[in-house]
Amino acid sequence: MSEEHTHPETGSAPALDLATAATMAALFKALSDPTRVRIIAALLEGERCVYDLAGALEMTHSAISHQLQLLRNLRVVRYRKEGRHVFYALDDAHIQGLLLQSLEHARHG
Repeated sequence: MSEEHTHPETGSAPALDLATAATMAALFKALSDPTRVRIIAALLEGERCVYDLAGALEMTHSAISHQLQLLRNLRVVRYRKEGRHVFYALDDAHIQGLLLQSLEHARHG
């Protein structure tokens, strides 16, 4: 654990305020759905449009859009519009790290 995330005297993690704990819980809840995890994994390869994601995951455009909206609200993914097309990407490297660490953990044990 880095020094900025530990208590200077005990070396333990600091207590979390309620707002931070709620934000973290919402993120873990988002990652608790297999479809959303598969969407995030697909976005590890880079930016993709809804239709590409629907095809890759063999799901409807509507179902993918619904999940992307939730992920967008939690700042897990970001989007940009190009004409009539909407492209999605992971919001930042933290999300990629969470997914890769979770994958390593799942495969480890």
